[in-house]
Amino acid sequence: MALSPMDVSHLAAVDTVRAARVLDEVRSAALSGRPAPVPPRPVIGQSWERVLRSGVDPDHGRRSGLLSMEEVRRRRDASPLRHVLPVLREGLLSVADVARHIMVVADDEGRVLWREGSAPVLRKADGLGFEIGADWREDVVGTNGVGTPAVTGRPVQVFASEHFVRSHATWTCSGAPVTDPRDGRLIGVVDVSGPLETMHPATLAWVDSVAKLAEARLREMHVRSLERLRAVAAPVLSRTDGRALVVDRHGWTAAVTGMPYTERLALPKSVSAGQRWLPALGRCTLEPLAGGWLVRAADEPSPRPAARIVLDLGGPGRRSVRVSDGAGSWTRELSPRHAELLYLLAVHRAGRSAADLARDVFGDPARTVTVRAEMSRVRRYLGALLEHRPYRFTESAEVEVVLPDSPGDLFPRTGSAPGLVRGPR
Repeated sequence: MALSPMDVSHLAAVDTVRAARVLDEVRSAALSGRPAPVPPRPVIGQSWERVLRSGVDPDHGRRSGLLSMEEVRRRRDASPLRHVLPVLREGLLSVADVARHIMVVADDEGRVLWREGSAPVLRKADGLGFEIGADWREDVVGTNGVGTPAVTGRPVQVFASEHFVRSHATWTCSGAPVTDPRDGRLIGVVDVSGPLETMHPATLAWVDSVAKLAEARLREMHVRSLERLRAVAAPVLSRTDGRALVVDRHGWTAAVTGMPYTERLALPKSVSAGQRWLPALGRCTLEPLAGGWLVRAADEPSPRPAARIVLDLGGPGRRSVRVSDGAGSWTRELSPRHAELLYLLAVHRAGRSAADLARDVFGDPARTVTVRAEMSRVRRYLGALLEHRPYRFTESAEVEVVLPDSPGDLFPRTGSAPGLVRGPR
C-alpha cells in the first residue's frame, strides 16, 4: 500500500527505523530525479528546492567558519534572547537532558549563540559542526531545525533524511522561531535536537509552546519599560505646549499631549536629535529622553515631499521597506505578513479592498477583520504614503520592488507569491 507524507509522520512515532529507511529512499529519489515512494512533506520539499538552488552539497554539506568567542559574546549581549534564556532553560532543559537532547539557541542570522543539554549528545553535535558560533542557515547546511524555521517563519520538525545533508540523517531536530513582539521581526530560533531514536512527534509542539512563552516574557518586559518611560514623560509633557508625544527607542508610545493617542510612531532606522519628517506627523523636532524620545510636532502642517519607496524582498529571510524623500530616508524591517500585503499593493497600484487582500493572502475573502488590523499597523509607519478605500500607495509615490532571483523564494512559507498568478489589474 502506498504511503502518504502523513503516514510517514505517524510511522516515525512508532517505528523510527522503518520511517528513516522510507525517508532515505524519498531523499535519494528527489536528488536523482526518480519517482519517490512517497512525496516529502510540503515544508520539507519546498526547503529541498531552495537548498538545491543554493548549491549545498547533499553528501558533505559545507561549513562556514566559526565566530570568534569575542564575536559570540558581542552577539549574546546584543540579542534580546539573552533576557529569555531562563524561560527557555526552565521549559526545555530538564526534559531535554533526560531525553538525550540538546537545546540550541541561534540568532536571526542562524549563528549558534547558546547550546546546552546532554553531554554525550553535545559531543556528537561537535562532530556535525553544531557548535557555538556555527552558521546553521538553510542555504549553508541544508534543511535543518534552525535554518528552515528561520526561512519559513513557523515551527518545523526535521526527521532523519528530511535533513538535506546525509551526515545529519541520524538526527531529529525541532525548531521554532522567536519573534520580537513589538514588530514581528525574527530575533532567533530555539531548537531541540538529538539522536534519531529519541524522536517524539510531540516535541515540536513542546518547543513551539516554550518559544511562545519566551515571546510573552519579552512582551511583558516591553510593557514594563513603557511604564518606566511614562513616569519620565509625565513631568516633561506637563510643561509642553502643542502636540507632542514620548516614545521609546522603537517608536512605541508612552504618553501624548495635545493630540490623539497612537500606539506606535514610525521612526527612522537611525534616529538622532533635531528636525525630522515623520510619516504620521509631518515636520517634528526630536529630543532625547532617558529610554526614548520627546517628539514635538510642528504647529503648522507642511506638504510632504515626493517619496520613493523601495520594497526589498530579495534577501533570504529578510524583508524591508525603505522610504526616501526631501527630508531624508528611513528603513524598516517587515514581518512576513506585512511584506506580503505591501507586495500586493505594489503589484496592484490601483488598489485592493480588504476582501481582495483577504482572498490574495488567505484564500478567503471573508477574513477582512484580520486584513484591516494588519493594514492599520502598516499605516502606522507608512502614514500618508498609504491610502484606503481601497488600500493603495499614494499616486505621487514612486514604488520599486526588489525580487529574489527565484519566484519560489519570494514567500517561502506559503510556497508562492500571493496574488502573483493574477497579475496587476
